[in-house]
Amino acid sequence: MKNTIKFMGGILLCLFVNNTSAQQTWDAKKNPTVDSITSQYEGKYITSKHTLTTDQVFPVIGKYKSVLNTENNELSITLDSENKGLVWIEGLPQGKIKAMLRKSPATYKIPDQKTEEGKVLEEGTLIFDKETNTLNICIGKDFNAEDPSVAFKNSDEEETTNANKSKTKSKVIKKPWMYTGIKIEKETAMK
Repeated sequence: MKNTIKFMGGILLCLFVNNTSAQQTWDAKKNPTVDSITSQYEGKYITSKHTLTTDQVFPVIGKYKSVLNTENNELSITLDSENKGLVWIEGLPQGKIKAMLRKSPATYKIPDQKTEEGKVLEEGTLIFDKETNTLNICIGKDFNAEDPSVAFKNSDEEETTNANKSKTKSKVIKKPWMYTGIKIEKETAMK
């Protein structure tokens, strides 16, 4: 019986000590070892980067207005809901078309395709310049993977060069369709 009482007393003492120590919380800032290690790095912490929004990752998304293109001065570009590498361009005379991301963040290839309206569309290039907020679209000229901006070079120079190279054969070069527009910034509501 005495052994049982001693044993139960030992268990109660252990539970009491355990309960008392569990109520005390350990604070790393009060620990001298932790303090000596972290003090070396005071003022050297790098702040985490802000999470990018969809518009920052895909700057081509938005509405555009052109003063040069009279047949369609406004168009919009939206991200495909299933494939983030595709965008849909609406407002062109050719109809609603798709473009595929080739060089991030804003160089797209417009593949040969048939629009929803049934028009056959030739290959092209779409480039958005973030610094100037300018969108350039060229349809009817092949996409150049090495230098996509080649599509926007003056086509008259190419016709002269091609005519000089082949005087015996006269090639009819179809002029590509071009669009240049400025991104319409989102307006914020003022209260």
